[in-house]
Amino acid sequence: MSAARISRLAVIGAGLIGSSIARAAREKGLADTVVVSDADPGVRARVRLLGFADVVAETAAEAARDADLVIACVPVCASGAVAAEVGPELKPGAILSDVGSVKGAVLEAMAPFVPPHAHLIPAHPVAGTEFSGPEAGFAALFENRWCILTPPEGADPEAVERLAALWRGMGANVEAMTARHHDLVLAITSHVPHLIAYNIVGTAAHLEETLTSEVIKFSAGGFRDFTRIAASDPTMWRDVFLTNREAVLEMLGRFTEDLSALQRAIRYGDGEALFAHFTRTRAIRRSIIEMGQETAAPDFGRRPAPGAAE
Repeated sequence: MSAARISRLAVIGAGLIGSSIARAAREKGLADTVVVSDADPGVRARVRLLGFADVVAETAAEAARDADLVIACVPVCASGAVAAEVGPELKPGAILSDVGSVKGAVLEAMAPFVPPHAHLIPAHPVAGTEFSGPEAGFAALFENRWCILTPPEGADPEAVERLAALWRGMGANVEAMTARHHDLVLAITSHVPHLIAYNIVGTAAHLEETLTSEVIKFSAGGFRDFTRIAASDPTMWRDVFLTNREAVLEMLGRFTEDLSALQRAIRYGDGEALFAHFTRTRAIRRSIIEMGQETAAPDFGRRPAPGAAE
């Protein structure tokens, strides 16, 4: 058996990330048996119809029974409840992980329910789309994307490597860091941009009816991309901001200071300051493309919406 392959993989939550993990594990032969569970019976029925799980379990506890690896693919605020349910079912050597965008809160919520004979290794695949539900998943979602592991102090290196190998098997680049460092980095790379997008789109929604309709009709690329981000799952993002508030507020403070500097430059006609700022930010975009984390293709090479023509 290869390092990445496991006997029984349990995926708790069949949304975009959970269904993509299940699809990738099956298509790439990374697990002998892929078990999927979801709290919503309607979602479980759709998983059966879509056929990307070997077994559809009625409960998280049932899915976790005899599993080598259990991945909680649920909103951050639900991670503790999942750990409480699956904890008693974790066999010796089993790994419990997650996919949440916040890691400090996940460690705090899940750790009390993990028995000493099992391993808690939180993870965050930095990948996704604005779509949700079991139909939205696809096996290639993690290809050339980062998955950040945040093992707690004293974590078993062999267990960490086994989880890392699974993510590498799904095409991800893997890096480990502390939960605190992860939450600071993601606050500026993901959380604050989402908050800004929600705010800008919300501002458009609060404009007069005629102006709002024209904003929609004449949406240019900038506003259109903000609406894509702002269409992300509201439950997930509510939980992100409630559980990573300190890091988000710190980065929002820095953002506000920089925004004030731009306001001053515009107010006083300081074209030199504006040009210098835009030149620096343009270089960031080029660096992201050079690192393979984005493409310069039209629509950024994004996957079409489910059911859309290719």
